[in-house]
Amino acid sequence: MTTNMPNQVIEVRGIPIHNVTLDEAFTIVASYIDTDTFHTVFTPNAEIVQQCIEEPALANLIKTADFIIPDGAGVVLASKILGTPLKAKTPGCELGERIIKESGSRGWRVYFLGGKPGVAALAEEKLREKYPDFKTVGMHDGYFQKEGAENEQVLREINDAAPNILFVCLGVPTQETWIAANRSKLPTVRVALGLGGSLDSYAGVVKRAPNIFIRLNLEWFYRLCKQPSRIGRMMKLPKFLFGTILYRIRYGRQTQ
Repeated sequence: MTTNMPNQVIEVRGIPIHNVTLDEAFTIVASYIDTDTFHTVFTPNAEIVQQCIEEPALANLIKTADFIIPDGAGVVLASKILGTPLKAKTPGCELGERIIKESGSRGWRVYFLGGKPGVAALAEEKLREKYPDFKTVGMHDGYFQKEGAENEQVLREINDAAPNILFVCLGVPTQETWIAANRSKLPTVRVALGLGGSLDSYAGVVKRAPNIFIRLNLEWFYRLCKQPSRIGRMMKLPKFLFGTILYRIRYGRQTQ
């Protein structure tokens, strides 16, 4: 991993998570942009860590990132159960917006990749209402073949735009797989972030939970109420937390 890492990395159920606040995470990502090296940022939440437990190939893929941040309260709670608490949750969506907020004044070139047709453009429009000096250098929806001629065309479009920051919002594990497969083909990109449904959130297509739900770490419950079809995915959360309790009982602090 890159030498720009914070000193402390905490392992949560086999996934190394960097122990950072949102401000610290932003500072690290900003430092990448001044380098001549490609960096990856992945943002696993509890659901994704549980998926990594069940799918070792995904765990290995996540661990290739230069920077891995705790996207949700479930990962932070698990770290506390394991006796090695993380400082705070660091949502990828919020990190992405902080980058967007600063991009205009710092001259950063941001490209949006992902979402349904029209979502990235709507996201840019909504974000520019909040941050008037923000503008992407390009965008492409997520509906393309991730290999072959279509993928090569998307890569050409990205490279023609010459971004140094790439938001890859294709969902797990597609976005991580795509970044790993194409990192050598993106010469101007200095940081690629796997940000899942962030474009939907910025566009207002999917509403973020009200602040009271966020403060109480109940964003998952709000999303479930809004999208009952997520119940199958949400069942990974209690499985992850109960599994973490059993893991702590069985292995104790010494493995962390």
